[in-house]
Amino acid sequence: MPLKVNSKYMEYAIVLFLTEVFIALYITDAFVRPYVGDFLVVILLYCIVKSVVEANKTTIALSVLLFAYLLETLQYFRIVEVLGLESYPLANVIIGTSFAWIDMLAYTLGSITVLIVERRFTG
Repeated sequence: MPLKVNSKYMEYAIVLFLTEVFIALYITDAFVRPYVGDFLVVILLYCIVKSVVEANKTTIALSVLLFAYLLETLQYFRIVEVLGLESYPLANVIIGTSFAWIDMLAYTLGSITVLIVERRFTG
């Protein structure tokens, strides 16, 4: 897979990243922070990958989704504790600390949204 910076996807990634940071710092509700954040994170990861990798959109979307599933599964096995990283806030945020099936749904819906938007606007 050739690497080539795609500025459009990089811009999307920056906007999504800033949105995620805003949610993490300022939103404390029971819907946007846990579910919209998880929905958006797979879109963010897709845009990051798409900004530097020229590959099939479906392949990238599914790869990102599988990566999100993997991280969520590792949360089920309390990987942060297993690795002794529980005292590192960044590890807790990036890897996560609690498994939830609804997170899997949010990741799935985010990936489906990426594929729909890509097909609708880029063919």
